[in-house]
Amino acid sequence: MALHLISKQHRDDFRRRFFRLASVNVLSNLMVPIAGLVDVAFLGHLAEIRHLAGVALATVLFNYIYWTFGFLRMATTGTTAQAVGRSDEDAVLLALLRNGVLALGLGFIILVLQYPLRELGFALLSATPEVKASGIAYYNALIWGAPATLLNFVLIGWFLGREQGGRVLLLSVVGNGTNIVLDYLFIVRLGWESAGAAIGTAASQYLMLIVGVILIYREHWFGKVKAVVGQILDPSALKAGFALNGDILVRTFVLVSTFALFTNLSSGFGTVVLATNTLLLQVVTLAAYFIDGLAFATESFAGIFRGKGASEQLVPLVRISGGSSLIMGLLFALVFNLFPISLFGLLTNHKEVIEPIRNYVGWLVPILGFGSIAYMLDGYFLGLMEGRILRTSTVIAALVGFAPVALLAWWFHSSQLLWLALSLFMVGRVVTLAVKVPRTFNN
Repeated sequence: MALHLISKQHRDDFRRRFFRLASVNVLSNLMVPIAGLVDVAFLGHLAEIRHLAGVALATVLFNYIYWTFGFLRMATTGTTAQAVGRSDEDAVLLALLRNGVLALGLGFIILVLQYPLRELGFALLSATPEVKASGIAYYNALIWGAPATLLNFVLIGWFLGREQGGRVLLLSVVGNGTNIVLDYLFIVRLGWESAGAAIGTAASQYLMLIVGVILIYREHWFGKVKAVVGQILDPSALKAGFALNGDILVRTFVLVSTFALFTNLSSGFGTVVLATNTLLLQVVTLAAYFIDGLAFATESFAGIFRGKGASEQLVPLVRISGGSSLIMGLLFALVFNLFPISLFGLLTNHKEVIEPIRNYVGWLVPILGFGSIAYMLDGYFLGLMEGRILRTSTVIAALVGFAPVALLAWWFHSSQLLWLALSLFMVGRVVTLAVKVPRTFNN
């Protein structure tokens, strides 16, 4: 009886820890779209709409640049969490230093290559000369924030790996809050248009970095750097790190490219279909901000448990995180299916776009249902540092699940088939990841 009570108390304690970290992560994630909406509002109320369009154009390019290096956050979380699980303070610090040096180097390379990146990117993006001019002005200013942005990826990953969601929330509030204030100053008060939006965003990234460094300093980590600095370039550790980062990079690139191809194919079906599909994808993106809060918590705990060698604790982790993610995903889908006209009417007043949504909103059920589990399993395997599993899963899901049906959708000019392709992509990710889960309980 006593053992049963101890076990129940342990489960309750873990649930509290999990949902506390997850809830803080969700709040932190939600700061990003809120700041983005405010940016859009500032730019959208300028006399010329080309500035908003130009920023949207340049954002496509920056999304590819920054999503490509998203492995800096993901790999740092898993590496740090496992070091925390082993109670290895040197390894915890080295996870920060190694990935920090890598982020700084990549940021410097982006600055050096900013001109060819700009020319190539805007050559591939189609828009009027006026819109491109605004986009280029935005790019030219924002690119200087690249080193800070990449270093912030590492800081956020490091704090998440140490189960310090409160610090991630603080950084998010500082970064996004400052961005809103500076955008108001530069865009509305000073009239710097798209360049002002970029300067505000870049400056907020540097302030966020400064606050993160102060937090680390206050924990007295800098005094320990001298003891481990000789291990930063350890060949075996670097080799393992590059392998993990490479796998995550491929996984992320395929994921981003799948959604980009979905959007490009939608555009070929006409403006109304593109607008309708874009609105539905906004719901998927919004749900992802919530579900990722659970996925980040899963990532942290999976790494800590693996580091401790406590594989038996992975079973309740998968159950709690999987069940919570599925409920959240289906809840979003259900709400938008019950009130499609009312909710999508908040996003647009064009009836020719809202009316067709009734025919497609049902696809949110399989996409968010299976997608929520896929996001959770992403976090799980990232925490276990199983990058190869993630890479293989995403590639198979894209080539076997998405591509053939997307090709049929293009051939038959069918948006319904396109949504089926995206649903099968999510199903493919869940199946290929889920079959690998049982063996992780025995490692």
